[in-house]
Amino acid sequence: MFSTRITQLFGIEKPIIQAGMIWASGWRLASAVSNAGGLGVLGSGSMYPDVLREHIQKCKAATNKPFAVNVPLLYPDLDQHINIIIEEGVKIVFTSAGNPKTYTAKLKEHGITVVHVVSSSKFALKAQEAGCDAVVAEGFEAGGHNGREETTTLVLIPAVKKAVHIPIIAAGGIATGRQMLAAMVLGADAVQIGSRYVASEEASSHINFKQAVINSNEGDTVLTLKQLAPVRLIKNEFYKQVQEAEQRGAGKEEMQQLLGRARAKKGMFEGNLQEGELEIGQVSALLDDILPAVAITKNIWQEFQAALQNPLGQ
Repeated sequence: MFSTRITQLFGIEKPIIQAGMIWASGWRLASAVSNAGGLGVLGSGSMYPDVLREHIQKCKAATNKPFAVNVPLLYPDLDQHINIIIEEGVKIVFTSAGNPKTYTAKLKEHGITVVHVVSSSKFALKAQEAGCDAVVAEGFEAGGHNGREETTTLVLIPAVKKAVHIPIIAAGGIATGRQMLAAMVLGADAVQIGSRYVASEEASSHINFKQAVINSNEGDTVLTLKQLAPVRLIKNEFYKQVQEAEQRGAGKEEMQQLLGRARAKKGMFEGNLQEGELEIGQVSALLDDILPAVAITKNIWQEFQAALQNPLGQ
């Protein structure tokens, strides 16, 4: 049995957390990862309240292991989401993209373990002060919404480790067991993995998007939309429109209009690879297959164990 502060906190077997990604992390993926010994996470950012309740109930039916819900604090219906999470007896919540003080106290009053996603040691300290039980320290290699600091995971993890005493989950640019070991050597108690699980059979994202992920190469993703909220995505026709608007000095209002309300859904869920927003991390360049989530978890864990025995790979 491999034990860290995070496996103890969550009551899981392996210190592997599946990121709660919009349009990808439904109950099928979350329950599969939890059943494989990691922690599955539902991505509530792309769910209406009634849909979130349905996914929580289906996840509870599909696994008797711990699972979590990720709540991005920049989306609507937050109060409804939080109340549903409490009513349904979810034990672990990850908050992101906002102030950790917003709901931490309320969640902890109901015995819920709270983890906040941060992009700097400054925000990690704020999360600790807000009463969070752990932080996800996410480097700028990560897909989706990202920190403005553009600090890499290799620098961020030791910086956060130095700043806080609560457990740390490393995220951003991690898809293999060797990368997992490297993050833990730097001070992480677990890793959070997104892109690798997007390229899984259970991910609810469109097959076109999954294929684009495994076909991507180094340099195919970029951090953009910095006027609004920085997002890492695959370069496509939509990105070219964003780049052109930024180059001619488009204002925030025009950028919001260009982004619209459903760009991410169009790309990741409906499979429109040109007009949609294709959020994914840099590590997609290392991925070349779509596998069941249990196989992904097993492969990462076996590679981690092998790397632990032979860290230099010689």
